Amino acid sequence: MSTFKEIRGTLIKSLASDPANPVLGQVWYNRTIGNQRLKGAVSLIGQWVSGGNLNLARRAMGSAGTQTAGLAFGGTPPPNGNTVSEEYNGTSWAEGNDIGTGRTNLAGCGTQTAGLGFGGDQNSTAKNETEEYDGSSWSEQNNLSQARYSLGGVGTQTAALAFGGNVTGPAVNNVEEYGGTSWTAGGALPQAVYSISGAGTQTAALSIGGTTGSSDYLATTKEYGGSSWTAGGNLNTGRSNLAASGSQTAAQAFGGFNGSNTTSTEQYDGTSWTNISSMATSRRALSGDGIDGTALAFGGFTSSDSNATEEFTGGTITQTFTTSA
Repeated sequence: MSTFKEIRGTLIKSLASDPANPVLGQVWYNRTIGNQRLKGAVSLIGQWVSGGNLNLARRAMGSAGTQTAGLAFGGTPPPNGNTVSEEYNGTSWAEGNDIGTGRTNLAGCGTQTAGLGFGGDQNSTAKNETEEYDGSSWSEQNNLSQARYSLGGVGTQTAALAFGGNVTGPAVNNVEEYGGTSWTAGGALPQAVYSISGAGTQTAALSIGGTTGSSDYLATTKEYGGSSWTAGGNLNTGRSNLAASGSQTAAQAFGGFNGSNTTSTEQYDGTSWTNISSMATSRRALSGDGIDGTALAFGGFTSSDSNATEEFTGGTITQTFTTSA
């Protein structure tokens, strides 16, 4: 015989106030609002929102950090790149101490207080400089073995990965690993590529998109396991000059160029990419970083150098809904 609960279902509680930590799917009446309005916790797709602008509009910067503690350094305007370094606190950017060698198209990784910048170009000459940031100042470290620009970079200040890039002409597939003191050879990419982006760590990295230099816009994703690369799921929109954030199994790829600038944002689950909410500003050569399903996108090129910053939180967030009285 059916019970009363089985016939009627679970009763909706009438509460004097909203629960402090509602569970996804939970529904309740709030009797203090008037007419006992029905409320509940639902899951919504993540969205981009505007953040504070960079102080200096520029493109092709190095980056490190998180959405609430970001670091931007170097980049264009031409001809030699610049030395400007800025820190983001989740609301606004403040200028920090300059990097030692001004350059553009460099890579970066780490955190706002333990950052790493490497490679790049100055006056169309590939550079191999490596610099560490301690939250206050930059210091010169041992150089990359292969000077290059428009390369990918992921990891931490003491365990970084540099891959691909350009050497003023051909693309390269060289991979180098940094152990906090010097660079050593890692497993080469299957294909020479530059203007790529990456996510993850030194032993669990993604190489995303890019170009071989033949006006192609690659959709390929490669996964690094610490010694070699394997094929991952392809982007829905092939592109170069994009940015990325996250880990090997939970990454975001956003912006870039595929014949024109794009706002496209995709999310990776370790197997395949899914289109999600687009950025507000279409741009290429932007920078970005972030962890745990978040992203910070800043700078880049629209029809001119941009200082725009956008923040992404996703893939799902818990919010409450309220019915009408």
